[in-house]
Amino acid sequence: MQPTLVAVAHGSRDPRALPAVLTLLDRIRELRPRLDVRLGHIEPNRPLLGETLRGATGAAVLVPLLLGRGHHVKRGLPAAAARAAHLDTRVAAPLGPHPLLVEALYERLLEAGRAPGAGTAVVLAAAGSRDPDSAADTRRTAALLSERLGGAAVVPAYASSSAAAPTVPDAVRALTARGHHRIAVASYFTAPGRFATQCAAAAPGPAAAPLGDHPALARLVLQRYDEALARQALALTRELTPLPPAAPLKLATA
Repeated sequence: MQPTLVAVAHGSRDPRALPAVLTLLDRIRELRPRLDVRLGHIEPNRPLLGETLRGATGAAVLVPLLLGRGHHVKRGLPAAAARAAHLDTRVAAPLGPHPLLVEALYERLLEAGRAPGAGTAVVLAAAGSRDPDSAADTRRTAALLSERLGGAAVVPAYASSSAAAPTVPDAVRALTARGHHRIAVASYFTAPGRFATQCAAAAPGPAAAPLGDHPALARLVLQRYDEALARQALALTRELTPLPPAAPLKLATA
């Protein structure tokens, strides 16, 4: 039996969020039909992660549907895994940064009507976090998206001014001051929610949809699952590999 894949969504009170995540999980199941794929939320939607883990048996890999390193990935999910003492649990890496995410962002921008071209600028709108690693991950994604857009200006910005800077409106104003008049907002969110809606409302031009059930996202979830299992197998191999015999000591002679 393969370990259960537990997709961990943040959750949102937006009624569109849960259907978007469920559709993504359906895509994952289509790619790997024999894999047990379950959903757990951090908050506020059901099932909550703890409920999902209590209902699982054997082994599980928690794959965060989160886009960078932050509190939930570093502390929240490992703590949840530790509480599920009946399971052999691993926590996978967050989804970002990764070229598959960039491809999904690029195609969402095309769907919104913003094709790359001269003078195009993009605000990469993310939730924001006080964790510096999370901000570094978002900046890396912005750099990769800029490359995918042929060198267009891509500025990372955030929905929460208390967590990170600049905000999306501030980033739009800064790009406008630099002479950019074709500015789109790329939604760096896995599902609709309050922050995604707030960022889209600040767009002076096209605002791309959240990543949602994009096929590249489904492939990336499975890749993170496989990577977590590969790390586990490598660690086990190292534990079982005997150390080479020590070289015989040579006694000094007078």
